[in-house]
Amino acid sequence: MGDFGMSGNDLEQMYQEVILEAARDPHGREHFATDVSKEQGSAPADTTVRASHEYCTPGESHQFNPTCGDEATVHAEVSDSEPHTIERLVWDGHGCSISQASLSVMVDLCAGKTVDEAMELFRDFHELMESRGAGLQDEAKEEKLEDAVVFQGVSKYPMRIKCALLGWEGMRDSVAKALAAK
Repeated sequence: MGDFGMSGNDLEQMYQEVILEAARDPHGREHFATDVSKEQGSAPADTTVRASHEYCTPGESHQFNPTCGDEATVHAEVSDSEPHTIERLVWDGHGCSISQASLSVMVDLCAGKTVDEAMELFRDFHELMESRGAGLQDEAKEEKLEDAVVFQGVSKYPMRIKCALLGWEGMRDSVAKALAAK
């Protein structure tokens, strides 16, 4: 288990394709986060400081990875009726190709899902990131993760795990905030 019977080369090629696709066409990315650099006056003109926690609205979560400078603000809207469904899931931010690709894949997987389904995907992805490259022992979990399974190679590098988890942590937090605002 751990790679759907794919060879290491096949998984690496799929990983590269996912990263390249996300770089060309990041899914769920919208420019909505407040640019506070002009308000603070401290950032250089070519630097955008994304919305920090005090600028977030209900259903938004700002995440920052100080290790490599990745930042993302994730916005979630959930339905009023139960089971609560993630009706809208978007993000804004900047960072390395791993964080940007992971955000894109996360939106593809979680938008339109019930909150319970999305949180199960969050837990499965988190477990994948803790696998240190071994993948998951449950093939059904890997199948549910779809393209996100290619990030198992990232889990070999502890410094890069935060990059892959950045958006997923933001999704979990923004969904919790959206539900709390109901």
